[in-house]
Amino acid sequence: MRVEFFDEAGNRYAITFDGRVTRDRARRIFDMVELLGGMPGVESEWERKEEISKIEKVHLIIEKNFPAIWFNASEAQSVYERETEEPISLSSVSTYLSRLSDRGVLARNRNSNRVQYRVISENLQKMFNLKNYK
Repeated sequence: MRVEFFDEAGNRYAITFDGRVTRDRARRIFDMVELLGGMPGVESEWERKEEISKIEKVHLIIEKNFPAIWFNASEAQSVYERETEEPISLSSVSTYLSRLSDRGVLARNRNSNRVQYRVISENLQKMFNLKNYK
């Protein structure tokens, strides 16, 4: 796994991780990126004056926090509430994740009563001409 980004001062960072990438390791790497000032686009979305919909907030949050790992609705709910400081029901999060999956933004994996999601890269979305929710 290789992550490259620039901070607000224009400094370039490159982080390379060789070996098995687990959810915890990927989360730590992206936490480090955020601490160093990378990925400012997601935070700037919260600062917009106009109201954005909850499904857009869910989409932004999962792209920021789960860019390359599988996650479930309760994990997405927890991160949503922490970042937006707004309550949201688990059923609402599940509905939004299902809609994003139907629109080709997320991949869905069902295992009996356990459903997990993963962000589909923009390149794959373009390749398969998948619709966005906008």
